[in-house]
Amino acid sequence: MSSIKFGIFRSTILLVAVVTIFYNDSSKAINNYFQLSQASSIENLQQIIGKDAQVEKVAEGFKFTEGPVWHPEGFLLFSDIPENTIYQWQSNQEVKVFRRPSGNANGNTLDLQGRLITGEHSNRRVSRTEKDGKIITLVDKYNGKRLNSPNDLVVKSDGSIYFTDPPYGIKSEQEELGFYGVYRISPDGKLILLVDDFVRPNGIALSPDETKLYVNDSEKGHIRIFDVKSDGTLENGKIFAELKDRNKAGVPDGMKVDLQGNVYSTGPGGVWVFSPSGKLLGIIAVPEKVANLAWGNDDYKTLYLTASKSLYKITLTVTGVRPGGIR
Repeated sequence: MSSIKFGIFRSTILLVAVVTIFYNDSSKAINNYFQLSQASSIENLQQIIGKDAQVEKVAEGFKFTEGPVWHPEGFLLFSDIPENTIYQWQSNQEVKVFRRPSGNANGNTLDLQGRLITGEHSNRRVSRTEKDGKIITLVDKYNGKRLNSPNDLVVKSDGSIYFTDPPYGIKSEQEELGFYGVYRISPDGKLILLVDDFVRPNGIALSPDETKLYVNDSEKGHIRIFDVKSDGTLENGKIFAELKDRNKAGVPDGMKVDLQGNVYSTGPGGVWVFSPSGKLLGIIAVPEKVANLAWGNDDYKTLYLTASKSLYKITLTVTGVRPGGIR
């Protein structure tokens, strides 16, 4: 880990000459930081990003970053999967090791009590870190068979935990279930399989009113949306949006929403921003392939991006949904 720059690091990526804005007339292009889907969406996206928004690199030198979550005590936690570590980042301070080994942690979120909930690759479980630092297993089996590789998670305001379970990080001969599902851990600890027909379920997020659940399928290159029933189960699944661009690196992976219901998903070239109806508002370009993202800072208007070997941030005008089911 000597390659990690633990000192205070700051690199601002200016808004010019990073990507190109394409309008309906494709012959007209200007250098700027944001790629927009069509002319009519420019105003909406600009309202989200503001005229002075910029992406800033705040740390680098990692192997593969994932699972960012903002802690209300004023710091960001994020995983480095190959390094088997969860790090703690705080402005104007050196990066610290929060937990090592981490079970090759991937996704992280907080529950209603502010405890860390983690999807662990190598331990093949969803864990909870207690206030005293003790780590307990919430679930690691379904119907007596080991989970694949719990990936990303979101907590509902009733305390239930939704998570995805692709096979990343394990060999095919280690798989016991035979499918890659989306699950719900009920407030009383019961594990419920919700959907089992994903190819590679990954990022997961709830709408602000918790009536919709979004799930990325990294292999299919799309986001699916489900209605959340009163008992916490799902119905009426359909495609919400597709995120495909063969010319740029990245897949639908991590995902978050803001309080206005806009959906932010990693994808080819950066972070794809959709309206609640599934209209592409634009793409926030990032120099590295982005795996996940999280709202942070006191006002939850800063979007932190875990991108391959680095950590970035960008401050927007909108407010994100806080982790832990607290709206």
